[in-house]
Amino acid sequence: MALLSRLSLTNFRNFRQADIELAGGVSVFHGANAQGKTAVLEAAYTLAIGRAFRAEREREVLNFEAARCGEAAYITGTAVDGEQTLTVVVGYQPTGPTPADGDAPGPGPVAPAVSKQIRVNRRPSTASGLVGRIGAALFVVDDLELALGPPGVRRRYLDVLLSQASRAYLDALQRYQAALRNRNGLLRRQRDGWVDPDEMEYWDDQLARAGAQITLDRAHALTRLAEYVQTHHRDLAEPDQNLELAYEPSVPPCESAEATGAEFRRLLRQRSARERATAATATGPHRDDFRIFIDGRDAGSFASRGEARTIALALRLAEADYLAAARGEDPIILLDDVFSEMDAGRRERVIRKAAAYRQTLMTTTDVAAVRAVLGDEAVYYRVSENSVQREG
Repeated sequence: MALLSRLSLTNFRNFRQADIELAGGVSVFHGANAQGKTAVLEAAYTLAIGRAFRAEREREVLNFEAARCGEAAYITGTAVDGEQTLTVVVGYQPTGPTPADGDAPGPGPVAPAVSKQIRVNRRPSTASGLVGRIGAALFVVDDLELALGPPGVRRRYLDVLLSQASRAYLDALQRYQAALRNRNGLLRRQRDGWVDPDEMEYWDDQLARAGAQITLDRAHALTRLAEYVQTHHRDLAEPDQNLELAYEPSVPPCESAEATGAEFRRLLRQRSARERATAATATGPHRDDFRIFIDGRDAGSFASRGEARTIALALRLAEADYLAAARGEDPIILLDDVFSEMDAGRRERVIRKAAAYRQTLMTTTDVAAVRAVLGDEAVYYRVSENSVQREG
């Protein structure tokens, strides 16, 4: 996987322009809150998966003052993979007028609609075409939801991980999502009237084929992740604590994709009456979950916020190990405000773990804690007043 050597932000979030030279090892972005530290990691992660992790809508990433003038936003990254250089540009072009201040529906400004374009070495690409080119594992404060939140959070964790690790998984996921949309549309039509049984059978088959691969890939991944996450959790928490992951698939994985697909179709037939009543597909990977146990207790019910943070970080580091095994090299590690609610001993263990990867970008408001452990082994950047300045 590639390492970032340069990151450039133009009209992205609160930055009008920032150019950052990066090296391997640990890069620490520090400063007060609300200065743009998280935006730097968000930009790096966008180069890996094609989407900004904090934005519900693409337009939210535009610097508002620039957008009012019709200016586009750009994230440009240069990455090096062996002897190859990869240049990725993600651009956000305003496509409509910005509402006047008095016309905004909420208390804050509203950005215009945008059109996103992605280019890899000057050639047009899609977000799915970008995934896996620059591998990344990201930890953010909201990752507590991996332990405490709903199943959808954990499904997304698996989908992003496996899509970066395997193009076949990403293709199966896209086919599954398309089949699910079409099948749910048929179920809504069926509730209101007649549909062609052959059409329903076609989408049943498409759903089962793609869903079987997703189910088997998730089952295999969770077996390997369980080993990685247990090791990291013991290093970060109490060494005698036992953390386990338990896959809860909607369709039980069988010995092969064919057998799993057959079981999928059987369950679709078995639950057809429920589906007709709800007009929604009741079976499939879109209803999967995995549970997390510490010493046999369900973390979702019993974990404190501090324990949930440690679990989430262990999951993210396990994600990095999985990607490294699948792709042959470490992904970029992105740690946003990882030290909150951590005691000094655990904070030092996290910092030393971060330094073991080929490239780690982290943010913090407490740079002294990092300097005390890494000293001059890390590179430090001060983020203030919408600018990024390298120190030393």
